Amino acid sequence: MFSKSCEYAIKAMIFVAQKSKDETRVSVKEIAKGTDAPEHFIAKIMQDLSRRKLIHSVKGPNGGFYMDANNLKNSISDIVKAIDGDSIYSDCVLGLKACSEKNPCPVHFEYKEIKKNLIKMIEHSTIGEFNEKLDSGKFFLKNS
Repeated sequence: MFSKSCEYAIKAMIFVAQKSKDETRVSVKEIAKGTDAPEHFIAKIMQDLSRRKLIHSVKGPNGGFYMDANNLKNSISDIVKAIDGDSIYSDCVLGLKACSEKNPCPVHFEYKEIKKNLIKMIEHSTIGEFNEKLDSGKFFLKNS
């Protein structure tokens, strides 16, 4: 559904939200370790998210990434759009270019409902809400 970059971005944003509750800065190395992602990949993703103002970044020896209350209001769809663009809204699940209501692929109508629910979930779920779920102890971000 999402690119690997997008999956890493979502996990990284939630991880930083967990670690930066008092605007504590989180390093790329710590984010990579906490999300089981390659460090160089996380560095690139985090720079992109910072440029798009979805997360704050401070350079230097005491630098890193952090979130404030406004960042926590960002939806998961904000991250998806920043990394993967709008493809989730329009692309065929099989990758066909001409898939549509008039010219459907074999799974078009079955996937249509799944896609509708996925879009609803990512548009209405915020980083802050994911953060609260993790705080509850009932959910996890990384396999042990």
